[in-house]
Amino acid sequence: MKFYISATGIKKVTISNPGVGIGKGSGGCAAAAAALAARRFSGRTLLLLLLLLAIVLPFIFVRFAFLVLESASVCDSPLDCMGLRLFRGGDTSLKIGEELTRALVEETDQDVNGRGKKGSLESFDDLVKEMTLKRRDIRAFASVTKKMLLQMERKVQSAKHHELVYWHLASHGIPKSLHCLSLRLTEEYSVNAMARMRLPPPESVSRLTDPSFHHIVILTDNVLAASVVISSTVQNAVNPEKFVFHIVTDKKTYTPMHAWFAINSASSPVVEVKGLHQYDWPQEVNFKVREMLDIHRLIWRRHYQNLKDSDFSFVEGTHEQSLQALNPSCLALLNHLRIYVPKLFPDLNKIVLLDDDVVVQSDLSSLWETDLNGKVAGAVVDSWCGNNCCPGRKYKDYFNFSHPLISSSLVQDDCAWLSGMNVFDLKAWRQTNITEAYSTWLRLSVSSGLQLWQPGAIPPTLLAFKGLIQSLEPSWHVAGLGSRSVKSPQEILKSAAVLHFSGPAKPWLEISNPEFIRRSAQGSRIHEYASHTCSVLHLASTDDISSHTVMFSFPLN
Repeated sequence: MKFYISATGIKKVTISNPGVGIGKGSGGCAAAAAALAARRFSGRTLLLLLLLLAIVLPFIFVRFAFLVLESASVCDSPLDCMGLRLFRGGDTSLKIGEELTRALVEETDQDVNGRGKKGSLESFDDLVKEMTLKRRDIRAFASVTKKMLLQMERKVQSAKHHELVYWHLASHGIPKSLHCLSLRLTEEYSVNAMARMRLPPPESVSRLTDPSFHHIVILTDNVLAASVVISSTVQNAVNPEKFVFHIVTDKKTYTPMHAWFAINSASSPVVEVKGLHQYDWPQEVNFKVREMLDIHRLIWRRHYQNLKDSDFSFVEGTHEQSLQALNPSCLALLNHLRIYVPKLFPDLNKIVLLDDDVVVQSDLSSLWETDLNGKVAGAVVDSWCGNNCCPGRKYKDYFNFSHPLISSSLVQDDCAWLSGMNVFDLKAWRQTNITEAYSTWLRLSVSSGLQLWQPGAIPPTLLAFKGLIQSLEPSWHVAGLGSRSVKSPQEILKSAAVLHFSGPAKPWLEISNPEFIRRSAQGSRIHEYASHTCSVLHLASTDDISSHTVMFSFPLN
């Protein structure tokens, strides 16, 4: 330590440590600079703090206001919406979602226990007014909304169900004009000698059994439908004189059917009209036919009773199939006589069987040249829509595969061949036991409690013809055009040889698909036939059927 004493007197003594070079001048400057910096730093910080508060305070105020408003219906208490949740934007919406979900689940459980309750509100506007006026919470909102949705859903399902039922009921009826047409033709048969002319004419009788001609068989009781099938076939035939048409009908329809084709006689093709009462079958065949019809009626009644017991509450996706199974055609004798075609035509060896709800667009002559490879029948099995796509239905749509008799005989996902346009080698048929196998399967159905298949002639026919079907090109036959939805592309409809209106919406009914007719009219003749159909339906209002029939009917020559 060093001491310094001035010469003028002792006024100030300075003591300094060795090695420390800080004097009076330097120490004062440093202290002043530090104080100034501290004052500057405090002013800048205060300014920044004021700016920050000006930005944050409005946000905090708005957020707090929202939390206070939401706390009345969402939070357990106002404090629950504050605190840590003040700056967390997802918790409120998350809790709203959880609360709404819990309320909907509880309301669903209550609805299961007390099903059938109806809400008093009929529209969403009523719901908004109810919630606004009575200031309901979210639980009440969920309860009322759930009831409204369930009530609307039941109404929609009920409306769709009734629409389907009424649609099928309409398909089963006979239009008044069509019924009157048959009555007028019956009257014409009794008063007009031309309507009673022999069919075919004596000079053409030899063609009925001539194997060099193309024989087409139609089993129908619909005069108009038979006319459409024959006229469309003749108009599209390259050599129409080569065709012979065999119409088999019941006793009730024989007279008007005969009168129609006698008045509209064709110069080129031969048309034969024959009633079932004109066949002289052995007693054994009559007994088998009667047994066949009785079994089909039992299956139909059992299916109908099952649906009736369930109050017609169909399983999802089976509405249309279940209703089609109740179609009266399932009990029609002509629909079941297909299995006896060899006995109906004992002098023929090869035929083409057409349904009465088809329209022919191409020449069918080449069908008689089709090689069936030893099989009994030719039918469309594969489809234009590609692999694993059936043109009609699969076996599982017809049969009960829970029964061992069915599961051991068929594969449920295989495609069922289409009926409605088929080539039959009757000579090969007579060498098999197809008809006997059909009867055997019917008896097995009875012994199995009528649980093997749905009503109709198709299921036992599929079983009887198993392994005896030759697949034809898909372009020969497009089916399903009488269903509610038409899925066939327009180019397929143009190229198809036969358009089949299988399904309830027949072309002669008001419920036929106008969209399909409009689309197919651009590239096919179906629109022409539909127009002729409408013209014929007005025939019942004319006074003289003889003078108008030719004008309204389909030209056959």
